[in-house]
Amino acid sequence: MNKQVLKDVMERVETWPDADQAELLEYALEIEARREGPFEPTPEELRDIDEAIAAVKRGEIASKEEVEAVFAKYRGT
Repeated sequence: MNKQVLKDVMERVETWPDADQAELLEYALEIEARREGPFEPTPEELRDIDEAIAAVKRGEIASKEEVEAVFAKYRGT
């Protein structure tokens, strides 16, 4: 593949809408995963995941309304 063509496309991607960029990123990550194998979290990442799950079980998460209130505050609405 011509690397210059790839570079040119990637420059144009920066002008795409966020949703299209996210879709391309998803495809690229899928291709990368096929080349490198499945994601294997580190022991540290596993501990963080376990703590997040425990926090959810303890009810230590913000409600949808609380999240929206914070966004509204910083959006100035």
